[in-house]
Amino acid sequence: MNNATRQIQYFLFSQDFSDGVRITLAVLLPPLVLGQLGQLETGISLSIGALCISLIDSPGPVKHKRNGMLYGNLAIFLVALLTGFARLSPWTMGLEVLVLSFLFTMFNVYGNRAAALGSAALLIMILNMDRPLTPPQVLTHSLLTLLGGIWYMALGLLIFRVWPYRPAQQAIGECVHAIAQFLRIKANFYHAHTDLDRSYRQLVAQQVVVSEKQEAVRELLFKTRQIVRESTPESRRLLLTFIDVVDLYEHITTTYYDYAALRTQFQTTGVLAEVGRMIEQLAEELDTISLAMQSNRAFHARANHSQQLEHLQAHIEAVGQQHPEVRTLVLKKLLVNLRNLVQRLEDVLGYFNAPAPAPTRRTTEVEYGRFVSHQDYGLGVLRSNLTFKSAVFRHAVRVLLASGVAFLVAKLVFAGSHSYWIVMTAVYMLKPAFSLTKKRNYERIIGTLLGGFLGVLLLVSITSQPLQFAFLLLLMVLSFSFQRRHYLTYVTFITSFVVVMLSFLGGSYLAVAQERLLDTVVGCVIALTAGYLLFPNWESEQLRDYMGRVLSANRRYLQQLAESLAGRPPDFIPYRLARKEVYVSSANLAAAFQRMLSEPKSKQQRSEDVHQFVVLNHILSSNIATLSAAVRAQPSLAPSVEVQRALRRALAALTTSLQKLTPAAPPESAPALPAAPAERAEKPPPPTTGRCWSSWSLFRKSAAISAG
Repeated sequence: MNNATRQIQYFLFSQDFSDGVRITLAVLLPPLVLGQLGQLETGISLSIGALCISLIDSPGPVKHKRNGMLYGNLAIFLVALLTGFARLSPWTMGLEVLVLSFLFTMFNVYGNRAAALGSAALLIMILNMDRPLTPPQVLTHSLLTLLGGIWYMALGLLIFRVWPYRPAQQAIGECVHAIAQFLRIKANFYHAHTDLDRSYRQLVAQQVVVSEKQEAVRELLFKTRQIVRESTPESRRLLLTFIDVVDLYEHITTTYYDYAALRTQFQTTGVLAEVGRMIEQLAEELDTISLAMQSNRAFHARANHSQQLEHLQAHIEAVGQQHPEVRTLVLKKLLVNLRNLVQRLEDVLGYFNAPAPAPTRRTTEVEYGRFVSHQDYGLGVLRSNLTFKSAVFRHAVRVLLASGVAFLVAKLVFAGSHSYWIVMTAVYMLKPAFSLTKKRNYERIIGTLLGGFLGVLLLVSITSQPLQFAFLLLLMVLSFSFQRRHYLTYVTFITSFVVVMLSFLGGSYLAVAQERLLDTVVGCVIALTAGYLLFPNWESEQLRDYMGRVLSANRRYLQQLAESLAGRPPDFIPYRLARKEVYVSSANLAAAFQRMLSEPKSKQQRSEDVHQFVVLNHILSSNIATLSAAVRAQPSLAPSVEVQRALRRALAALTTSLQKLTPAAPPESAPALPAAPAERAEKPPPPTTGRCWSSWSLFRKSAAISAG
């Protein structure tokens, strides 16, 4: 299967495509059915309600989706009712734009789903601000909008009732796909022609993607009571598979070596190229596994990994015989690591076994809940953010001012039949961080240009209305499928869809395309100017906090290792919580660093130093994971006095660095290191743990540099 075919299959079996088909069905069906009965306007009102509620229907536990859509229906009904009367006067309409823009932007303090609810409420306001309704029609239109939202919610909940486990299956499949890409990047380190610095940047960027996918799976699994509480084979299979997937990812992250030294020593032997090829094959098989998970079909491994490992072992032995002056210990460690990676891969393949194995220990719902965040929806959260110290408050004020300017421009300068597009663009293109605002505005303008051209091209080249409608349907599905996947593609298809749709309603498609482009450019200019001038949020100002969280997470991770070495009984829950915190904080830091690089050069502070910190943090956490894995594999492992001292120095260095990053915080001492039993403390490490103990020199170096 070639890569293009596989990518198409990934897309067709993804949650995004499923959502796109569902949204298209919910939005298109009412006007189609009612249009045949001569009630097209009624159908459009229903589809507007469905479209608004679809914004809230983001992936997550069904309980959260249901509650979000319930409150969303109430919000769009009230806002539609208010807008219907407020639009009778430009003064009251302008006041509503200002007040609601601020209010619903403040919903960001309650998390992503509440922010989506605010976006839905603002969308219904913007779509209705130029809708010609008489006072008696306002209530009818608002009720129809509410009915459309209820129709969408009922359809979504019905689909979940029929296929309750499909979202989790698709989310795990996408997570495995992201890990396969991570593993493929790791393979590049063994190829002599690849640039190590560039590969590190790619690795850190993919780490962000993997963290996002893992967090999405946690939200689905650990907050869905049907999965956590039930003991059905399917629910057990999903939970155990995700645990295996995270363990697999941890094992991949532990495989760190001094790649520059490896290339210097073994580049001419060809053994590194063979290692790289085998890792690529494992990534390819992992990709195939992810596709089988997403498509809900069986998978049968075809690669003979045992034979490949034997061939690699023979190659390594031949290198040792041909070059006796070169120590091949590191190559043997690579071989052991690859064997372990193959074993982890086989553990993930347990997903396809039926029946699913019973868990060795029943994890309670409370313990699962510790792996996910819990949002407080009290009014106190909103009140505490009503200050300029809050980034959300500053963003809400920024949106308020930008929406007010956009409203004035739409009414006084570029008044037209769709001038509300200016307000819509300004509100939705203005993001909390300037880097995101810049990126979204760029994608919005380029996508509008491409989409307008594509829409006009379709209408000019295709005169058959049934064929035009078929393309309209395709554009709807594609646009809604890429809504969360790739914004530039989404804007391209949604613009084409709008042009084709308005031509069906009797408008001039050329005039529509020109007006949409003009309104988009004007709205983007307003959003970009507001993001740059109105108390902007620069990423460089936030990096110190992200770096502090990373150091704190690594310190807790290291503390878990110290407790294991001290002989304490293993408790996997605290260990996995510490591991998760390291992954999440590292991904947040890497994402913030990438956003900073898209900001103006004058706002970027010590980017090379931050990049080195990000890379060394990855090395540090990899070495901690390596040692932790070795300790878990050999619980009786006895640490030497030197190891105990190294642990103390590392913890002290991390604590000192944390205090330097947060000088305003009260002084904090290093965590106490658990003492190992006296009879074990003086024993040297056993000879079978060379992979583990040879990591200490690199561990001490990476800890010192990251901490400094």
